[in-house]
Amino acid sequence: MVSLLGENGAGKSTLFLHFNGILEPDEGEIFIDSEKLKYDKKSLIQVRQKVGIVFQNPDDQLFAPTVEEDVAFGPLNIGLSQEETQERVADSLKKVGMEGYEKKPPHHLSGGQKKRVAIAGILAMQPEIMVLDEPTSGLDPKGASDILKLLYKLNKEGITILISTHDVDAVPLYSDRIFVINKGEIIKDGSPEEVFKDIELIRSSNLRLPRITHLFEVLDKEDDINNVGDYPLTISQARKFIKDNF
Repeated sequence: MVSLLGENGAGKSTLFLHFNGILEPDEGEIFIDSEKLKYDKKSLIQVRQKVGIVFQNPDDQLFAPTVEEDVAFGPLNIGLSQEETQERVADSLKKVGMEGYEKKPPHHLSGGQKKRVAIAGILAMQPEIMVLDEPTSGLDPKGASDILKLLYKLNKEGITILISTHDVDAVPLYSDRIFVINKGEIIKDGSPEEVFKDIELIRSSNLRLPRITHLFEVLDKEDDINNVGDYPLTISQARKFIKDNF
């Protein structure tokens, strides 16, 4: 599970739209599993079965009259039978907790429910990689937490998850690796510990430390925790640190 971290306008969405051929680069090339991405119709259909993109605004992705028709669009578009498509639709909606909503119009759903249906539409294509642009954008705290828990579950089931975000508090909880993007360039990558240790880079990219990390930074400057140096990124890490040192 990988996070692309950057402020608004850093280039996250533009980069993501190159990952399955929605945009074609003016310079450079895209490689997926060491194969150069081609932009003919057949090649794009194949790559979009491997790499699925969930847009930031689900209203840009949901267009069919009912939830089940929306989720079925991708499988039917690649020539799957009605029977196999229905199996995929049912399985995908169950995975995202939206079974029972098959006949609902998408525009009658809440923001969080729309996100789940958009994710289900990608799951129905059975991708190896799911790319999500700001998946918690516009959601209340519980809705955002529910979406991240869902993505974490899908990741544990074997799907590589790549999200763009500027939610620095959530990133350390779920990410195995972080890439920091600023003005269209990747300027740092590594584990959450490696990335957030570079405090100067984080702040120069118009980001901030996770709140728990900032708290320990403040305490460290006031000599209350004996200059720990490497600050906890999550509450569980902070709990362990306090238990080990106090």
